[in-house]
Amino acid sequence: MAKFKSPTDRRKARNRRSIKAAAKGRVRLSVHRSSMHIYAQIIDDEKGTTIVAASSMEKTLREKSGANVDAAKAVGKLVAERALQKGVKDVIFDRGRFLYHGRIKALAEAAREGGLNF
Repeated sequence: MAKFKSPTDRRKARNRRSIKAAAKGRVRLSVHRSSMHIYAQIIDDEKGTTIVAASSMEKTLREKSGANVDAAKAVGKLVAERALQKGVKDVIFDRGRFLYHGRIKALAEAAREGGLNF
């Protein structure tokens, strides 16, 4: 491992450290975005399993471009809906190395509107 990490790696490590401190048995809503799509999954770190996942690559969401705020809102609502079906209500939001802005913020707000608490 390199001695000097990139700013995004440092941001990711700082964010993950605060998430682990605040988790207290809650599952994690992890978000990843690429230039073309956005992905969200709810992960149980204690068991090491993914409970629910959603992305802009799914057939129902392919009509929209995966690289815009509307697609992020649709993915946020879909992941919240699937989580509620599995009985998950309380999560902790993991934005990873991404700033809480734009598509990441839109996904988070849509997940809150969908019924998730974080």
